[in-house]
Amino acid sequence: EELRASLFSKLWSFGSAKRQQQQQPLLRPTVALTFNFLVSVSIILMNKLVLGTIRFNYPIFLTFIHYVCSWFLMALLKALSILPASPPSKSTKFSSLLALGIVMSFSTGLANVSLKYNSVGFYQMAKIAVTPTIVLAEFILFRKRVTFQKVLALTVVSIGVAIASVTDLQFHFFGACIAVAWIIPSAINKIMWSNLQQQENWTALALMWKTTPITVFFLVMLMPSLDPPGVLSFDWSFYNSAIIGSSAILGFLLQWSGALALGATSATTHVVLGQFKTCVILLGGFLLFDSNPGITSICGAVTALVGMSFYTYFNLLSQQQSNKSSSRQAPFSLPKSKLSKENGDSHDGNCGEECV
Repeated sequence: EELRASLFSKLWSFGSAKRQQQQQPLLRPTVALTFNFLVSVSIILMNKLVLGTIRFNYPIFLTFIHYVCSWFLMALLKALSILPASPPSKSTKFSSLLALGIVMSFSTGLANVSLKYNSVGFYQMAKIAVTPTIVLAEFILFRKRVTFQKVLALTVVSIGVAIASVTDLQFHFFGACIAVAWIIPSAINKIMWSNLQQQENWTALALMWKTTPITVFFLVMLMPSLDPPGVLSFDWSFYNSAIIGSSAILGFLLQWSGALALGATSATTHVVLGQFKTCVILLGGFLLFDSNPGITSICGAVTALVGMSFYTYFNLLSQQQSNKSSSRQAPFSLPKSKLSKENGDSHDGNCGEECV
């Protein structure tokens, strides 16, 4: 019982976005982003093995296996009473959870189909368009504004990634259409994950538990139109099944780490992390494995890393200014909150600046 209570407390405090903002505001986002980065690199290597070596050419069904595995793992946590509880049902409309589940199925499924038909370079070029889409959507929906310095930093990042990927722009016409169709669901998916955790106090695992069955249902709907026939005739040997199973476990960790990162930071920061991963893989292959992507790609990757460094610096600067302003307002808000408590009213004095 003590072990179960301890695990429940750890999962709840680590998965809660509001707890991350109140306690250790810099440590938790750093851990979440690092966790997501390591899992992302691992699943890229594993999926290359799945799609390339054992030739499992069913990207939607592979995504389906990932989400089913995630649901079973969360069901196990729930059976052990370790899964964090959801917020009150009245706080979040079912339509919001339904929309998130549908968007997740399109975002993840179309991403795997795009990787099947297009080169990694073209996939990264399409991912560049996600950043301005998120900024525009958050401005239209939530009136979030991005400072001019951050806009310049994001522009440098996008240009750098474009230069780094320009040498590998092989694509299929159908794959290009899928990549364009993937941009909007991907942006909306990240925005909704971030806002539901930060505004309505959902933990990452609790939100995954609610939305995964919806995502699985719509993935089944997508299979006949986007996957080739013959998945049952695939060679389901022990080795192939073990590789696909390992990919599914990494898929659960990727979904969880991505949700933690989105809850701790923002949708834009999560996209920048994905572009950072691309640059690190490219430069790592050049430095460690003697690969030769070309001087153009290397210069583009370095340029993107410089832009990411400035973007991180501006984020930290705005967060420090927000913390200073909230600490200055705290002494003045104390008597008011005390008086409101005596009158039986509840008042939330946490009105820090919202950063993107």
